[in-house]
Amino acid sequence: MQRRHRGAAITLLEKEPVWGRHASGRNSGVLHAGFYYTADSLKARFTRDGNARLTSYCNERGLPINRCGKLVVARTPAEVTGLAQLLSRGRANGVPLEEISSAEARQLEPRVKTCERALFSPTTSAVDPLAVLQSLVADAAQAGITIMPGVAYVGRAGRTVRTSAGPVSPGYCINAAGLYADRVAREWGFAERWGIVPFKGLYLSARPGSPPFQRHIYPVPELSRPFLGVHVTVGVDGGATLGPTAIPAFWREQYSGWSRFRLSELGEILVRDAGLFLRNAFGFRALALDELRNYRRGRIVSLAAELAEGIHRADFPRWGRAGIRAQLVDVRENRLEMDFKYEGDDRSFHVLNAVSPGFTCALPFAAHLADEIERLRR
Repeated sequence: MQRRHRGAAITLLEKEPVWGRHASGRNSGVLHAGFYYTADSLKARFTRDGNARLTSYCNERGLPINRCGKLVVARTPAEVTGLAQLLSRGRANGVPLEEISSAEARQLEPRVKTCERALFSPTTSAVDPLAVLQSLVADAAQAGITIMPGVAYVGRAGRTVRTSAGPVSPGYCINAAGLYADRVAREWGFAERWGIVPFKGLYLSARPGSPPFQRHIYPVPELSRPFLGVHVTVGVDGGATLGPTAIPAFWREQYSGWSRFRLSELGEILVRDAGLFLRNAFGFRALALDELRNYRRGRIVSLAAELAEGIHRADFPRWGRAGIRAQLVDVRENRLEMDFKYEGDDRSFHVLNAVSPGFTCALPFAAHLADEIERLRR
């Protein structure tokens, strides 16, 4: 927005005192390639282009990147059909993707287990999300944007925005509040049919010195769900993690224990989860029950052991930082919104659904949103 409107004064509010306390700093750092999504979706286009742009960005800035690639494996003969569907989507989306034999998969990752075939995504990689985020903050500051950490959005009074540091009167308000985007949007007359349901993602981290992995290893996902299942992720430093879970959270920032507990959020989210559970949209009932079992470390290890040899509980002794997925739900139809979603007018704009792979998509998605804002303000 600053590059397009060089004379404008742009102020960024961040409620936390430092960057990366929430989704942007807690994700896995995987740069996805873009073969999971149908060709008519925003995710398909922005994942492919975002992968290329963030890869270039990291190389230009000297930020760490591990261009390890990803293997998608079939655990059973029935899942081989799923590989074919992913290959078809990848080709439709213009994403480099190779169908390989199980022997070829083991040449790329000696520990991998797969039935008959696998897919190899050479452009999938891993970065340090906090390093990327800090670099973007520095870019924003250099561009002349006023950055206000530790200043929270409190509410709206006409065209005035109330903050924890006092009122501001923007000519235009852009809401990218993640877990609270729906609440902010409703104050501006939007998100009438939408609400956030949080899902907690837990990872297990490998102990130092445990047997390494060369590639990310993912299962064939259930494409009717927005989650990719428990997988093996290789970080920028070569360390491995197992996960994530997709456990329904009971308040928006339920990272651990009772921290950040809000009773009003508990009631609101329980009502939404109950609606999804009773209607059983997209198999939510089975998903919720299965995922609740993933609170057990042994369960995650056993799921990951279906993907690779030599995965033992003793090698993954601790939990990493939990993340919360701000998943948008259509509260009228009790269904999850699978693609990116936004609403706005000539006064404000609201990014309602920017879930995974939102990190990968960030740069082209931001340009697209800037286009949409300019269209609305004409």
